[in-house]
Amino acid sequence: MSTGTPLRRTRFRWVPTRTGRSKAVAGLTALILPLAAMVTLASPASAAASATAAYTKKSDWGSGFEGQWTVKNTGTTALSSWTVEWDFPSGTAVGSAWDATVTGSGTHWTAKNLGWNGSIAPGASVSFGFNGTGTGSPTGCKLNGASCDGGTAPGDSAPSAPGTPTTSEVTNTSVKLNWSAATDDKGVKNYDVLRDGAKVATVTGTTYTNTGLTAGTDYSYAVQARDTIDQTGPASGSVSVRTTGGGGENPGPGGDKVNLGYFTNWGVYGRNYHVKNLVTSGSAAKITHINYAFGNVQNGKCTIGDSYADYDKAYTADQSVDGVADTWDQPLRGNFNQLRKLKAKYPHIKVLWSFGGWTWSGGFPQAAQNPAAFAQSCYDLVEDPRWADVFDGIDLDWEYPNACGLTCDTSGPAALKNLASAVRTKFGANNLVTAAITADGSAGGKIDAADYAGAAQSMDWYNVMTYDFFGAWAAKGPTAPHSPLTPYTGIPQQGFTSADAIAKLKAKGVPAKKLLLGIGFYGRGWTGVTQAAPGGTATGAAAGTYEAGIEDYKVLKNTCPATGTIAGTAYAHCGTNWWSYDTPATIGSKMTWAKNQGLGGAFFWEFSGDTANGELVSAIKTGLQ
Repeated sequence: MSTGTPLRRTRFRWVPTRTGRSKAVAGLTALILPLAAMVTLASPASAAASATAAYTKKSDWGSGFEGQWTVKNTGTTALSSWTVEWDFPSGTAVGSAWDATVTGSGTHWTAKNLGWNGSIAPGASVSFGFNGTGTGSPTGCKLNGASCDGGTAPGDSAPSAPGTPTTSEVTNTSVKLNWSAATDDKGVKNYDVLRDGAKVATVTGTTYTNTGLTAGTDYSYAVQARDTIDQTGPASGSVSVRTTGGGGENPGPGGDKVNLGYFTNWGVYGRNYHVKNLVTSGSAAKITHINYAFGNVQNGKCTIGDSYADYDKAYTADQSVDGVADTWDQPLRGNFNQLRKLKAKYPHIKVLWSFGGWTWSGGFPQAAQNPAAFAQSCYDLVEDPRWADVFDGIDLDWEYPNACGLTCDTSGPAALKNLASAVRTKFGANNLVTAAITADGSAGGKIDAADYAGAAQSMDWYNVMTYDFFGAWAAKGPTAPHSPLTPYTGIPQQGFTSADAIAKLKAKGVPAKKLLLGIGFYGRGWTGVTQAAPGGTATGAAAGTYEAGIEDYKVLKNTCPATGTIAGTAYAHCGTNWWSYDTPATIGSKMTWAKNQGLGGAFFWEFSGDTANGELVSAIKTGLQ
């Protein structure tokens, strides 16, 4: 990399061809179609008194909301079709709908089943949803001409949230929960007990003892109520508890070293890499944290990155973490639901939602103009009730504050500190707040451009991106390792090493325990190279599977095995190609160095570059012990 070339993070981004039903979310990424373009006529529904329709507001973003109706057959014979009617107050309207044909006349709205979801067996239910504008609630609900609750009064509201559970009688393998009752206009039937986001029991009372737990392990519990027509209300607040025994602390910043990996939402497309791969590779048992990449930053706010991959993609049983297939009408699918299942299986794992990245850092300068509003938008999105239990905090990936990345930013040295302070204030002490930061340790470089020590006061740790120092953006070379640990004779740019970056951050006052060393699970390479040792000339970037000049470790270990090491990183010369990348051996050495420096651990970009048996994740885990 020549002087002034920005340090870069690899971004393999695929544009998928999507099929199936995908819910549009106003203000995020979906395209809202005109209602008139969606309306078709359906045949009149036959009346059926033994059926109910219940309304839930799934989310609210101020200027609009997502509504959902659930039609349930409470009778003993099949329902062949259905029509739901209701009134909204003036100023509230339906914008776009899915899984039903919705028409409006003034303030009156009518929804009819589609051809595939009109038939409802006894005891079964179907749901349809829509994006709306305004703030009103529906009234005067009718289902097939009768009252929506099966009686004479219109509508039926969902139960309230129960009280936050309290814990008692904690042992090595069990914990007792108690909570205050929820309320409902027709009565509460039972409660679902949620452990780390997954339902573990349904009880009729307000107490439950969970057994079969693991000693010395952290768990989180919440409860939600069901009414007499099986409407589920919002979840209670969560309570955390640690079982006794176990002989030591769980992995994490307060105990053992952090071993954090990035999981990319676009990896589910061309790379065919899913949350279940963390299980089959053995990596889930060896990591402590996951950064889910990426959420976007737009107009100074946190927004969804890819709604389909994040929470809408349906998984079959063989693709799913727990072997259970998604259904078309479940409230949460996609990566978020798979991460929820992963956390239920591996309760020690904490998940952070990472926002920004190389491509999506352009919104941070505007965010820095109003840090409180940015923090509020991020909190509202991360803590959305549909997936709040999935995430344990937020990661800010601003490339780079008051410096040049994909674009140049002049937000000022204090911008990151102000943003971090606002985010910490909003998310509180019980959530993790972290950031991915530059590793440019050169004199007057990117570390010098922002107050990283000041911002660190609000952070649990920094992911220092100690990779991508050199690469084939300098098409003619010289060839150089993209992740050198230490300086070496002939390095193209002074200060572009892990050691220089860590030393500079420490010197500025960032505690060593708040610094994680970065590892790339990929190599960078050139072609047209005749010299085996670093420093040779090239004619351009070597061919890569997804992008010229870059290739996964799992490929390179077989196609171009390492022939030497330089500055703590492996390199390989095969034919006319020259690559540099980390191997299990070099990772082991880097982890020893990180421990000697007193660092908080390590992180890596990203899971899909590893082998099918997770040998690089294993190397980090072993090296940090």
